[in-house]
Amino acid sequence: MKGITQVIAVELKLIIRDPMSAFFALAFPTIMIWVKLRNGKPLPGGLPSVDANVPMLSIFVIGLATLVILPATLAQYRERRVLKRLLATPASPGMLFGAQWIAHMLMALLGTVLLIAIGAIGYDLSAPANPGIVVLAWVLGALSLSGIGFLLGAVVPSGRTATVLGLSVFFPMVFISGAVIPRESMGGSMRAIGDMLPMAPAVQTIRNGWEGHAASPVAMLVMMGICLVTASIAVKAFRW
Repeated sequence: MKGITQVIAVELKLIIRDPMSAFFALAFPTIMIWVKLRNGKPLPGGLPSVDANVPMLSIFVIGLATLVILPATLAQYRERRVLKRLLATPASPGMLFGAQWIAHMLMALLGTVLLIAIGAIGYDLSAPANPGIVVLAWVLGALSLSGIGFLLGAVVPSGRTATVLGLSVFFPMVFISGAVIPRESMGGSMRAIGDMLPMAPAVQTIRNGWEGHAASPVAMLVMMGICLVTASIAVKAFRW
């Protein structure tokens, strides 16, 4: 237990010390919420913009951490032969994945807390109507998107390639799934496409919990299924 805790602490320090990772996971979402809430207009239907955008952008933060930063970190370790050295130790892919996941999720959690603090202090953010669903949606969203990030990081040979692939997956997903643009503001065809993306269940569930609507069991099962399938493939396909 002590060993894995030390690994997590080291990984977290390395992530935070990387200026680009720290900026995109912590500063960039706070800049986005300021830009999006400047006009203060409610969404179609009367929902205050802040009550939609803070939950949405929390999934944005998770997506950055899991789809862009996480696979790039693993690929950089492979490129620098850190993984080859780990191969000579008792470390397993599961242990490495676990330490990486916890470290990146702690960073995503910090980014989410910053969003909530800014929303509450600066824009009168309402408290979540169902905190349990909000937390569950956050965790399931993190697990499902992490599986995809681990799958990328398991096989990509270099950090630069992983970053390009991660961004190629991340940006279309966040814009169409409702993590940046509220679904109420999209056309029907764009919503239909966004509903098929892996990020959509997380966005919909966390918003439902925040606004007091019932969570969809199908959405939660989809997130769990994505996590199990992608993580299993990632462990089997992992290249040291």
